[in-house]
Amino acid sequence: MSLVYRHTIPALWFTWAVYWLVVSREVKVTVRRESVRSRLLHIVPLAVALGLLWVPTAPIPLLGIRIVPRAAWAFWVGASLTLAGLLFSVWARAYLGRNWSAVVTLKQDHELITTGPYSLVRHPIYTGLLLAFVGSAIARGTVAGVVAVALASLALWRKLRMEERWMGEQFGEKYVAYRRRVAALVPFVL
Repeated sequence: MSLVYRHTIPALWFTWAVYWLVVSREVKVTVRRESVRSRLLHIVPLAVALGLLWVPTAPIPLLGIRIVPRAAWAFWVGASLTLAGLLFSVWARAYLGRNWSAVVTLKQDHELITTGPYSLVRHPIYTGLLLAFVGSAIARGTVAGVVAVALASLALWRKLRMEERWMGEQFGEKYVAYRRRVAALVPFVL
């Protein structure tokens, strides 16, 4: 059973990453893209966060302190949340279609998508990823998971703020009305 515990969460993330890579080829032409420096400011913290979740032993002893009991129920709750978050992000990615980009961009003939998962939150991919990070952190059960969630939250919040600014510039009052109507990450809350 320890093999299941050791490999389930990485397998979920790996499967998600393969899907993401495969579908990333079918996108519209980019007309505006964030700088490499800007991209690194959210990619590096996300990579560190994933590393904290996947490395078997914490590089700093404090990070290895257990805060969730080592129990099957805790692992499976975490794995379920990870799966739910990754599936939600896949739904949002599929719904966004050819407007999607891993980098903050504006596409040629960019459309403002406000239906499907985008009627629940303005950034459902980030919502799904954050839920997956929380689930993975619960399954991990240590301080490293809390640090990983904090890093991922900060990185995605930074990226979200840039996207909000660009969308506001691109879509004007239409985006302002959408912002008033739909929360950014957590339905009806945030």
